[in-house]
Amino acid sequence: MQINNRITELFNIKYPIIQGGMVWASGWKLASATSNEGGLGLIGAGSMKAELLKEHIQKCKAATDKPFGVNLPLFRGDIEDLIQVVIDEKVKIVFSSAGHPGKYIDKFKEHNMTVVHVVPSLKFAKKVEDSGCDAVVGEGTEAGGHNGLDEITTMSLIPQMADNLSIPVIAAGGIVDGRGILAALALGAEGVQMGTRFAVTKESGIHENYKQRVVEAKDNDTVLVLKKIGTVRMLKNSFSNAVIEAENSGAEKEKLMDLRGEKREMRGMFQGDLENGMMEAGQGSGLIKNIPSVKELFVQLISEYDSTLKKLTV
Repeated sequence: MQINNRITELFNIKYPIIQGGMVWASGWKLASATSNEGGLGLIGAGSMKAELLKEHIQKCKAATDKPFGVNLPLFRGDIEDLIQVVIDEKVKIVFSSAGHPGKYIDKFKEHNMTVVHVVPSLKFAKKVEDSGCDAVVGEGTEAGGHNGLDEITTMSLIPQMADNLSIPVIAAGGIVDGRGILAALALGAEGVQMGTRFAVTKESGIHENYKQRVVEAKDNDTVLVLKKIGTVRMLKNSFSNAVIEAENSGAEKEKLMDLRGEKREMRGMFQGDLENGMMEAGQGSGLIKNIPSVKELFVQLISEYDSTLKKLTV
């Protein structure tokens, strides 16, 4: 895999592979391991308070001399505190999500940060470009976790974004192997962001129960639920079944909010409660069959990419 494009240049990385900044999974160990292998590691601030984020950034700096970034969910009530930590620690790459980056773009640019925002549709991608972001992640409905209401697939979303934007596009959603990376680049993306595949590695902070459940997953073992309060793709379990039953019976937003509660993600992904927790995972789970180290994963991804490309060019 020898790829030099706007994404590798923008982040000064060897491979256009970004590890998603996932709650509970993406701490300093995963981010630094990814960056050390030539990708871009992201610390996921979604499950961190300001002091914990500061600790993870400092530990990541000690573990790698390569570029890394922080994922910031903009809906957080303490987002100003998280942003200040990123500024104070002189992190130069920010991936934002769940909000509009325009509110903070001037502050980021004042500190010479590279800013990327995650979107589920071309409409929002155009707003991201207009706001001054350096690149955009187009996340298809195959992705685990929070999803767009329009349920646009990666296959349909990425070419439309590539055709209509001047900033580089990063593809996300359902990409878990080298074949997926090559396909995303063929669709017009200049990089990929991979979540579930990196969540199921040895360096990931997610509970081992979750990792094993993904390895055992089949093609139909994820489901989109909670569409009235913020669509989420997760592994099927007792909690998802309860949500589906409530939705089918016409439950209002308040009922669904109560059912979800405040700590479902933590219970499923950090504490390993396979039945009552919310285990966010993408449709690519059915393709994940091992729990490698990040180093082993990069060897695997590059080999798959190269062998697939060779088949297509013979």
